[in-house]
Amino acid sequence: MHEVPSRADVHTPGTPAGAPTLAAPQPRFARVLVVANPVAGRGQGARAAAEVARGLERAGSAVDVHLTRARGDGRARVRCMAPDVGLVVSIGGDGTLREVLDGLVDPAVPVAVLPGGTANVLALDLGLARDVDGLLETVEHGREQPIDVADVNGHLSFLVTGVGFDGRVARALEARRRGPITKLAYLPAVASALRGYRPPRLSVELDGERLDETFGLVLVSNIVHYGGFLKLSGGRLDDGRWQVYLFPDASPLALARAGLRGSLASLPAPRSCTMLSARRVRVESPEPVEVQVDGDARGTTPIELVVRERKNVLLVPPRPR
Repeated sequence: MHEVPSRADVHTPGTPAGAPTLAAPQPRFARVLVVANPVAGRGQGARAAAEVARGLERAGSAVDVHLTRARGDGRARVRCMAPDVGLVVSIGGDGTLREVLDGLVDPAVPVAVLPGGTANVLALDLGLARDVDGLLETVEHGREQPIDVADVNGHLSFLVTGVGFDGRVARALEARRRGPITKLAYLPAVASALRGYRPPRLSVELDGERLDETFGLVLVSNIVHYGGFLKLSGGRLDDGRWQVYLFPDASPLALARAGLRGSLASLPAPRSCTMLSARRVRVESPEPVEVQVDGDARGTTPIELVVRERKNVLLVPPRPR
């Protein structure tokens, strides 16, 4: 860690005595915490963190760098960060960003993101820079974007919570995981999830009102790009409500048709699913049904998702002029 430059005047050599002096430039954020997954971006996470730290220090910020070592490590580091940290930089995939958001005691502290994971769906939604120079530009000139986050059975969600087949895929992926996840790793996970699969019967309650139908798949989302290939109609990131996609038919053929429609156009779509919005969502079923929260297996039904009152804040690129 380096000390933050003071606001003392700087005398330029050769300037006549008594002439006005120039004040040292002040960084936008005096102190920054960088949390990086060292194996993200095909093993380039640690190198990217070092480059980001050097760039921030050149701009006058004091920088702490933390390389995560295990699941939950990033959350723990952010939870105990110094009170004068004005910005946290997340380097890695959506899992790293989720730990950073979950660790913040004060959600008003902004977070800048350098994507380095498999899907990086929020980066797609917000057009985030994917290189160090672009990130540094965002830190210096970017704007703050509030985003809604939700609690799901004690877990933070800021992307998509799914109940049904995608929960089975997440569980199969977790069982096979050996290090970083690649897109190819999803193919055997899907094949495994299909074995013995029967569409469930899910009962849904939105903001205290139970829907009359039952459903085979439920997605509760705050984003547009799901899984890196499926496009959802989405809503605003900060309106306090999440979109609920309800699939009456979750047979393999129906899901394949919905996936094709979502990759070529967007969901919802006739004969595939409907969409409603809510602040509180409860999903139950006669038998336990697998659940995924932002791509991670998180047990089985019942679940309750509640959008938090306080929003988190991301730094995003400035709007084009």
